[in-house]
Amino acid sequence: MSAVFITGTGTDVGKTFVAAGLIRCLRNLGQRVNVLKPVASGFDPAAPSGSDPALLLEALGRDVNAAELQRISPWRFRAPVSPDMAAYAEGKAIDFAEVIDFCSSAIAHNTGALLIEGVGGVMVPLDTQHTVLDVMVALQLPVILVAGSYVGTLNHTLCSQDVILRQALDLRAIVVSETVNAGVSLEATLSSLANFTRAALFGLRRQDGDAQNATVFQQLAKIIA
Repeated sequence: MSAVFITGTGTDVGKTFVAAGLIRCLRNLGQRVNVLKPVASGFDPAAPSGSDPALLLEALGRDVNAAELQRISPWRFRAPVSPDMAAYAEGKAIDFAEVIDFCSSAIAHNTGALLIEGVGGVMVPLDTQHTVLDVMVALQLPVILVAGSYVGTLNHTLCSQDVILRQALDLRAIVVSETVNAGVSLEATLSSLANFTRAALFGLRRQDGDAQNATVFQQLAKIIA
């Protein structure tokens, strides 16, 4: 198995939903799997339950405690804004080189599948000079792009696809995670996107346990093998 980077067209589009579902699928298949979410904003240290790092740990079957949170997500910030803003609000700054070293070390020492989940969208700033895209370029991993099915997602998804492909990254799949009460169907969104991408294209219902979702996660597991 290999490492893969999971990014999104923006915040709250379902990156963690996809990562957690893929983790559970791989575990059910008897595969070894680990996950990192190096940078997380909107994290309340007094109430970590329900946060993205906590959901990922739960999918791994691990306890949500300080040591485990630090292990998979060392850069955690309270404000639910871009990482550069969230770090600045706490009088801190994200060291880009340290983020890359952290991920690279995990890739080098991991056995099995390794999922690395980004923060926000492809072009979200980490500091005054680097975005999530710069992390993706530095790591050179296959990419899974997660999008929503809301009105406007076609533009966001195709713009994200464009910047990923311009960097010659391996866009392995686009996953459209259903947006509740979006005003447009998941099927219509997938149909339109299919005209503009050569990446494998999948749709997910935003509910755990959906039989169709299980099939999608199995197909994604094969893609990152």
